[in-house]
Amino acid sequence: MSSIIEWGEIQGRPITFPLEVLSFNAVSMTFDVPSDAARALLPGDAFELVEVDGVAQFVLNVCDYRENPWGDYNEVNLGFLARPTGAPVDVLGSFIYRMPVDQDFTCEAGNKVMGFPKTVERIDFEYGNDKVSLKLLFDGQLAFSITIPRPTATEDAVRMKSISYSYLDDQPYGTPVELDVATGTIDPRDVVLELGSGIVADELRSLGLPKPPTYCTWGEALSATFQLGSRVR
Repeated sequence: MSSIIEWGEIQGRPITFPLEVLSFNAVSMTFDVPSDAARALLPGDAFELVEVDGVAQFVLNVCDYRENPWGDYNEVNLGFLARPTGAPVDVLGSFIYRMPVDQDFTCEAGNKVMGFPKTVERIDFEYGNDKVSLKLLFDGQLAFSITIPRPTATEDAVRMKSISYSYLDDQPYGTPVELDVATGTIDPRDVVLELGSGIVADELRSLGLPKPPTYCTWGEALSATFQLGSRVR
């Protein structure tokens, strides 16, 4: 069993690691996008895109956290597959350049503990028997909406190790995570992604969206374990 690391307190609540997320639902998508457009959204110079022939991988995840020590909140992850600048090609993680959430505590904790660029926005999920719809309102404007089929997983989720990159106190930082990867795959042609207005919608348009993703999964009752991160050197 991992030893407990006490980080401190936020809003009078203790922050400890490992951070065990017992249950969340999530749609996860990747898109092939032009490297030049992706690079314009990647801040600083401590990280570089994972790209092939001028094509980078944009990652869009939307999570409905059900049982999480930091709250039962919704979250959007916007980022790219990336690695520390100059790292070997087998080093692979994701750099998240925006992470809207819909609760204040996880926003402050994510900012201060992990360096994740969280802001408090409106994120709605609507569950139907055979589909799931969700939307992000950023600065009060509809940024995007997504509707997907609601597949039933035919196999257990697969546990995967990864690392999420960020800047904490202006220093490059990495947060290790083990998380369940859903096996409920979705035909990309069945994904309905619509863009609204505002800065987030404009960023997605700069990447060539809306268009079908290259890969899409939906999972329910997934779990994850976040470890306390460290500076990337």
